Amino acid sequence: MFTLTRLLGAATAAYSGTIIAAPKVLAKPCGLTTPTGDVSRPVRTLIGAIGARDAAIGTAMVFAPPGPALRTAVAARVASDTADALVFGLTLPDPVARKKVVAFALFWAGLCAVSLRWA
Repeated sequence: MFTLTRLLGAATAAYSGTIIAAPKVLAKPCGLTTPTGDVSRPVRTLIGAIGARDAAIGTAMVFAPPGPALRTAVAARVASDTADALVFGLTLPDPVARKKVVAFALFWAGLCAVSLRWA
């Protein structure tokens, strides 16, 4: 049965693949591009690691069997988004970007937490 949890996992995996291929998709809203709009090698590396982590979690949310395995995958998604909100919220250089990124990360964490009802 296709559930909200599976849809969120698929969206997570798709977005993660996108930021791995095009790091600017995440770097720009975070205010982490260069003055010319490029993405530096260190930022590209960080975004690639975040994308790989989230792709693995999203894929697990899609394919894990219902029950403990699926709930663990969703819990990992919630924990990752909450940690991202904390780290980015404390360290992004642009205060406006900090607020936007924290709001988005916490929204996604909350939505995934709600989806546990069907996991």
